[in-house]
Parts: sequence; C-alpha cells; structure tokens
Amino acid sequence: MFTCLLLKKAIASICLLLFTISTFALDVKKLTCEFQEAPLAINTLNPRFGWQLASEANGDKQTAYQITVNHNGVKIWDSGKVKSDQSQLVNYKGKSLQKGQRYVWSVKVWDAKGKTTESNSTYFQTEPDLTKSKAKWVGAITREASNLPIGRRDFHGPSFKKQANKDVYEKVDQLALRSIMLRKSFNTNKEVVRAIIYVSGLGHYNLSVNGEKVSKDIFTPVWSDYDKTVYYNTYQVDTLLNKGENILGVTLGNGFYNAVGNRYRKLWVTFGPPTLFLEMYVYYKDGTEEVIVSDTSWKYDLSPITFNDIYGGEDYDARLEQSGWDKSGFDDSAWKPVVEQGAPEGTLRSQVVTSVRRMKEYGATSMSKIDSSYVLDMGQNLAGYPEIKVMGKKGQTVKLTVGEILNEETGKVSQKQSGSPHTYSYTLKGDGVETWHPEFTYYGFQYIQIDGANVLSMQDADKPLVVDVKSHFIHNSTPERGHFESSNEIFNKAHILIKNAVKSNMQSVFTDCPHREKLGWLEETHLNGPGLLYNWDLTQFYPKIMQDMKDAQKPGGLVPTIVPEYVVFDASLDVFRDSPEWGIASIIDPWLYYKFYGDDSLLRDYFDVMTGYVDHMLSRSDNYIASHGLGDWYDYGEHRAGFSKNSPVEVSATAHLYYGAHLVAEAAKMLSRKDFEKKYREIADNTKKAFNDKFFDKNTMQYGNGSQFCNAVAIFMGLVDPKDKQAVMENLKADIHKHGDRLTTGDVGNRYLFQALALNGENELMYLMHNHTDAPGYGFQINFGVTTLSEQWDPRKGASWNHFMMGQIDEWFFRTLAGIEPMASGFKEFKIEPKPVGDLEWVKADHETLYGKITVDWKKKDGFFNLSVDVPANTRATVVLPDGKKQVVGSGKYNFECKM
Repeated sequence: MFTCLLLKKAIASICLLLFTISTFALDVKKLTCEFQEAPLAINTLNPRFGWQLASEANGDKQTAYQITVNHNGVKIWDSGKVKSDQSQLVNYKGKSLQKGQRYVWSVKVWDAKGKTTESNSTYFQTEPDLTKSKAKWVGAITREASNLPIGRRDFHGPSFKKQANKDVYEKVDQLALRSIMLRKSFNTNKEVVRAIIYVSGLGHYNLSVNGEKVSKDIFTPVWSDYDKTVYYNTYQVDTLLNKGENILGVTLGNGFYNAVGNRYRKLWVTFGPPTLFLEMYVYYKDGTEEVIVSDTSWKYDLSPITFNDIYGGEDYDARLEQSGWDKSGFDDSAWKPVVEQGAPEGTLRSQVVTSVRRMKEYGATSMSKIDSSYVLDMGQNLAGYPEIKVMGKKGQTVKLTVGEILNEETGKVSQKQSGSPHTYSYTLKGDGVETWHPEFTYYGFQYIQIDGANVLSMQDADKPLVVDVKSHFIHNSTPERGHFESSNEIFNKAHILIKNAVKSNMQSVFTDCPHREKLGWLEETHLNGPGLLYNWDLTQFYPKIMQDMKDAQKPGGLVPTIVPEYVVFDASLDVFRDSPEWGIASIIDPWLYYKFYGDDSLLRDYFDVMTGYVDHMLSRSDNYIASHGLGDWYDYGEHRAGFSKNSPVEVSATAHLYYGAHLVAEAAKMLSRKDFEKKYREIADNTKKAFNDKFFDKNTMQYGNGSQFCNAVAIFMGLVDPKDKQAVMENLKADIHKHGDRLTTGDVGNRYLFQALALNGENELMYLMHNHTDAPGYGFQINFGVTTLSEQWDPRKGASWNHFMMGQIDEWFFRTLAGIEPMASGFKEFKIEPKPVGDLEWVKADHETLYGKITVDWKKKDGFFNLSVDVPANTRATVVLPDGKKQVVGSGKYNFECKM
C-alpha cells in the first residue's frame, strides 16, 4: 500500500490544486550575496547571489529570474529574464565591481504559471583595498622593545622547572603583555549618511563609539596564522555618531597573537605585543567623505585588566577604571601617545566567518561551602566564563576558579585534567553593586569556586558579598540549521550532548577542547563534518578552515594536524604533527562543502592544497604503503586510550593515501584537469593494489588484523573488491557480535564503522550498538551525568569532559534515521529515505538548506508507517518508503503511508 496525501486536504481535488497553484505566487525572501545577507565586506569582485522561495502551492517552482544591480542610483547590471530554476550561486555578470563600494540589488522571479514576484532591494559591499590605507599598526610598545620570544618555536608546555624558560619570561617587558585602552577624538559637523569601520585589534579587541559597543561580537578578530593571514572586522556605526565630538575607544587583549603567560602554559606563541589597525569612513549627505585612521595621534593607557592570557585566565582591578574614557569630555592629558609598531606579516583579509558571542547564560543549580570556599554547580559544562555581581570595600579581591570536575577528596574545583592554573580575580572599586566578567579568555567548566568572598549571604563582615553568579556559554554565532528527536531517549540525549560539545568547541576554529588545548585539530572537521553540516550554517566556516590549512601547509605539501599551527612539535613528537587521518581534511572538507551547498569553489580554490597533500603522503610511503601517523586514535578496549592499539597504523595511513588520491582524481575530473586526473587516478589505483596485496587475507577474507577498523575502513573507502565485499562485511559484523554488539573503533574509525554499516543495510546492528547504557556508548555517559560529550567513552577514566570527536553518530541520526540526504550537490534535489529500525516509534528532524527547511516526521502505528515531509519551494525530493516504493515530488507538504 502506498498512498500520497496532500496536507492541504486529503480529499482535495485536482481542480482545487490547480486553483491553488494559480492563485498564489512565489514569495521571495532571504536574499544573499556570497551566502550572506547584506554583507559589509565580501572578499570577491565576482559575487554570487542567492534567494529563497516560498509558496502555498505544492509543486511550485521558479521558471525564470531577473537580477538588477545598482551603484549610486545607476543600474550597472540587468540580467534580463533568464529562463532558469537556479536560485542559488547565480553569478554576477555585469560591469566590473570596485573595491570598497556598496551595491544595491533585487531579483524578480517567475513561477510555474508565469506569475511574477519582485523582491525587496538589499545591498552588498565589497571589501576595501587596505593595501593603500594610511592606517598604521599602533600600540604601547614596539616589538623590538618588548623582548617577546617572537617566532614559531617549540614552546610546547614550557616548564618553569627549566631555567631557560624562566629566563625567557623574565626578560619580557611586562608592558608587552598588558591590556591597553586606546582612544581617538574626531568631529562630525555635517549630516552623516553612513559610517563604516574596518578594524583589527590583535590578539583581540573591544571597540566602542561614544561609549557604545559596536557589536555583540567577542574575541574578535578570529584566530589565524598571523604570519600568513590577519583578519579584520567591518561594522556600520553611523547610528552611534554624534554631531560634534566623537570618541573611538578600543581595549586590546593578547589572545593567541601574544600567548606568553606564567600560569597554565599549554604553549607559548607570540607574534608581537597587542596592536591596533583601524580605518573609518564617514560619508556625508553633501557627497563628501572623511577618513579616520589609527596613527600616532591616538593615545593609550593601561586598562584595568592587569593580566590576560588565553590559557591562564584574567585579573581585573576596578580601582584602575577611568570613567568615561571612551566618551567625549574625558581628560586624556595624562595618557601617552601610541607608538607605531609595524604590520604583522600576514595579509589583511576581511573576516567573513561569524564571530564568537555570548549565546546563553546559566545560574547555579546548587552551592556548597567547603572551608572558606564556595563551590557552585552551574548545571551545564560549557565553554565560557563566569560573571559575578559583588558588593564590598575598595581593594577587596574575589578569586574565581572554574573547572569541569570536582576533587573527589575535597569537593573543591579540580583542573587536574583540563590544565591549571586557570583563574580569575576581581578587585573591587567599592561602588555599590559591581558586575564583572573576563573579556579576553575563556575555559571549559561546569563548576565555579569562589574564594575571598561571601556568596549570597553575609557570613564574614571582612569579605565582600557576591550577590549573583552566572556562567556564560560562548561559542561561534553561526546559525543552527538542524534539529533531531525521536522516541529513543538515549539518542535524543546523545544528540544534545554532541551539540553542546560542538558548541563549546566551535570558536574561531573547531577546537578539540575548550580548556586544556583550545587547538584546531583537523580530524573533527571531516569525521564529524556531515553532522556539523546538518546542524549549523557553515557556508562561511569551512572556507575559513581551508584558508587556515593553506596558510599552514608546508612547501612539501604537509598539512599539519593542528591549524593554525601555533606550536611546532619537536622531532620526538612528529607523529602528532603529521598524521594522514588529520591532514586529509584538506581534501575531504571541500567535498563535504560541495555536497551540502552545491558550491565547488573550495575544490577550485584549494586544488593545489589537495594535490600537495597527496604528494606529501606519497613521499612518506614505501611502494604506496604509508605507515606514519596516529592511526585510529583513542580506539576502545581494555588498554589506556590514546595511540591506536586495535589496528595497525599502516592500514589506516595507506587507506587514507588511497582515499585522498581518489578524491583528488575525482576533483580533477570535475574541474576538467585531465593531466591531474590521470596522475592521481594512477596513484589511487597503485595504492589500492598495494593495500590489498599487503593487508587483505584471502583465506580469512579480512583486512589487517581483522579489527573493526581495518574491515570498516576498507569497505567505506571502496578498497574491497566487489566480489569480496559481503564476506568482509560478515567478518565485520562477526567481530561486533564477538564484542557484545559493541564497537572497538576510535576517533578515526567510528565514522567509517558507522557508515560502513549504515550504507550497507546493517542499521539494525547500528541500533544495537548504540541503544544501551554501558561503555562504550552514549548511554553510559548520559547515565553518568555528563552534560557534554566526553573524550573517553567512560568519563571516569579521565581526559576532557568536553570533546566532540566521538560524536559521529549525528550523521546517522539525520542521514539514516530521518533519511535526509542531498542527491548530488547541494539540496536542490535530495532524498528522503528514513529507516525505522529497532523499536523506534517515531522520528522528527529538520534541516535548513540554502533553499529552505526540509522537515521529516515519521511514526509507526498499528502496522503502518506514516511519513510527513516538507519540501522547500524550487526543490525536488525523491521519497523512498520502507517498503521500497519511491515517489518524486516537488515542493510542498505531503503525507505518505505504507504497511510495515
């Protein structure tokens, strides 16, 4: 039985449907340029346009479009009526665009019946040519005078037990590590039409105009390899300007640009002391403009932030505050003139990726008093910082220590597994209720320990009173684009754990953890890539990741495991620098981007990065057998998690050499680069032969040592001869059964295992593997009580409690259980093929594509499978029911039903 019912009315007639189509026209919304709505600094002069469509009618679509672009009221491009259903990635084909200019555009569309709809106008602005800027990089002290250990040295965990490290730190002029405030006065005596600021403050900055912050963004600009790329931000600020005197105020902090601290020291890296670059354009109604730049006319003074370090924490002395310093009328005669510092080596680029923001706050769920300390459970492990409201006397100091676990013996906060000491302190100015939180650092924590103060009630008159405590969840502000829930609570809670861990580690880069390292380990971006792309808008994030990889790539093609590469490991730790399972992100990520967004720009722009990395892997191989790297890191067993124990590293390294060469050959084919296609196809074929010759046992029909990883990676990557595939699959299943229907794979192997099963009809086994509450499994972590995904399946064994590297099951939730999958490139055409496995009774999921939201809602009841779907306007879906029957539908709302 296969019945399709329109949600409008199950009994709707064909005539009524035709009436509906002819009555309603397409609605045009969400106009984008380079995937951004009204962008202020796109980084191309050949932009691409997109728009979403909506319709009340099923099956409606665009049949033609017409784009117009204007500059200063003059039309510079009219596409004319173009017969096409393309509504994303539409190329601009008008007159040459100029840098630093604003353009206004709109689009008219024709629907299936020829009716037209015209959008509202919007704009985009091109990035300026800052190579011609008169702005200078300025600050409090020059690089030369700072005595900072500038350069990329092996300062990995620099211990003060080594006198040489202490000597390096003690030679640094402390002014080079201090947060400073900078101010500039200027006048506007005419009517302002628009004011745009281009600003980069390194490591991080806060910018205000007349005392008002220009944005909710924090930790700007995003991290980068400052020797290769320096990002700047763009803000429109005309609504903040006054007639007469105006003040630009900037506070600078260290970030990763100047990470040289004396508390917790994961690494030291410095590119120079804090520095500012700013260029501001003020456009007046009379057609004139004025430019304000950072130069030696600016003044500075020390900020109340007396210590700030990305790893070590932050201290603040409110007695040093200067009220009104960033407003007009302030007396800055005691301030010092800034010095010109010279530009960082990296190229200035517009920051297109969204910034980090404070996204959610939590209050305490419980509090304990232990000795003189107060320990608060904030209920959620997160990346962020605490905020306090406190009353007390001038000069009193409150100390805050945060962490994700408690010491089992004392009950106080422990940073044993997350890097210590990372602390905050606030010294009061003695002026009523004072509110404070750190500005330039963060940590991963659930618990806050407060020392030196009373909390909530006065018990010691000699101490200040903390009247409120919050923890702020900070992460990248890119919009969420996915939702999943089901009748299985383990899956629902696992999805939440994974998302919380991803958010905690979605900062300027995708980090491994928000406390101990904060580094951009690359494997997560491809092994968890589909889950990330189902859940968030990464149209800007993945290009940033690719730029990071390009910046980090070495002349021989090596893409390090961590980008930006802030520390170069010494030879003894080379295995942590060069691992195929990590570096291959440079090849897989552009393909994931193409699959989800239909955009081949990363494949085109970073093709040389991709080929270079294959060349590097090949250079480290012997007759196409590679044997370097970490292998299936953190695989599961009785052994201590870490280096691969269950599977040979050479199986993993060689499989990734093959897969990388294969994907590069496919990219070359798509890009019509025949010489490259031939070269890398040959490398792939030779590697595949070598892999099978060395690792495939024809007697046992297994790969390597027969581990789950060895067989799964061979199946997933297409290394198995088709005639042998089922036998290898049976051996894979047998090993899973041998381990009690549990996995033995790790960080790398999980995705290959999960997808080898899912894509080959073994979803019932996938269900068995994960629908339980013992380790290894998500259910164990849920029952244990963690609120983010931990680094180890059993959190009691230590390591981070805020990692998302084991979160690969999210791909299965969306792609298999909900059945949402792009058919080719992007979601112009897609498939909905849900799998009602195990005792699942229902699944609800949605994914917001470039074209609009896909929703899937299915349930099993009384022997029937009922499916409701929403298909965005101007797209087409192939719906496949559990009984195997298919139907292709256009946009709209549909119900389907079949017998189970």
